[in-house]
Amino acid sequence: MMIRTENLGDVAHGFFGRRGGVSLDDYDSLNCSFATRDDSLANVEENRRRAVGHLHAKATQLQTMKQVHKADVLVVDKVLEDRPEVDAIVTRSPDIILGVLTADCVPILLADKKAGVVAAVHAGWPSAFQGIVLNSIAKMMQEGASTSNIKMAIGPCIRKQSYEIDPPFYKRFLGQNEDHAQFFEEVAEKEDRWLFDLPAYVVHQAQYAGITNIEDVKEDTYANSRLFFSYRRHMHDHGHGHCGRQMSVIALA
Repeated sequence: MMIRTENLGDVAHGFFGRRGGVSLDDYDSLNCSFATRDDSLANVEENRRRAVGHLHAKATQLQTMKQVHKADVLVVDKVLEDRPEVDAIVTRSPDIILGVLTADCVPILLADKKAGVVAAVHAGWPSAFQGIVLNSIAKMMQEGASTSNIKMAIGPCIRKQSYEIDPPFYKRFLGQNEDHAQFFEEVAEKEDRWLFDLPAYVVHQAQYAGITNIEDVKEDTYANSRLFFSYRRHMHDHGHGHCGRQMSVIALA
């Protein structure tokens, strides 16, 4: 399974789910993360090979990240031997496929085809809070992109109806900006609990940076266990977060 968006239709891209791979048990089946406890690295390599092949891009070299929930962005012009500790990568190279791994966090794919610049972004709440979206757009612009030409796609992630948070979390965001209350909804039957709309928060930041061409696939990773990995769902169901990660990819060609 690979989900594409209309606004990035002329750019090689795709949001994969958990189906179509060879991993087993908690990682069944298209786990694309080496950072998990998947029993077989060979399984992860095969899953990545299948995803890259399904993209049908001219580019064949995959660059992913060692995502650390911060706001650093790296420009790459070749595939690095060691995965960089960043949460967004940008390239102008037509030979590289950029990949981001998620299991509830927001995968963001960005492209300015006219300028020849693409980016893959990992926007969990910590990196989003620290400015990963704004930093990624700024880095693309340093590479020649313009906000009027950048197209943005938001992939499968945890949605508001599935993302219950506590008072410290709520206060942290309102401390950043009181207007952020718009991204929270009180849980009627629970005192001091809110639902957080992470993708809406991400979109708001992109719009603040001047991006208007934004498409959201509107898939909830938590709610759909058949199609997607979800860290939070796995914690609730199994008492641990040792589950797979789906991959989202983008390339210039």
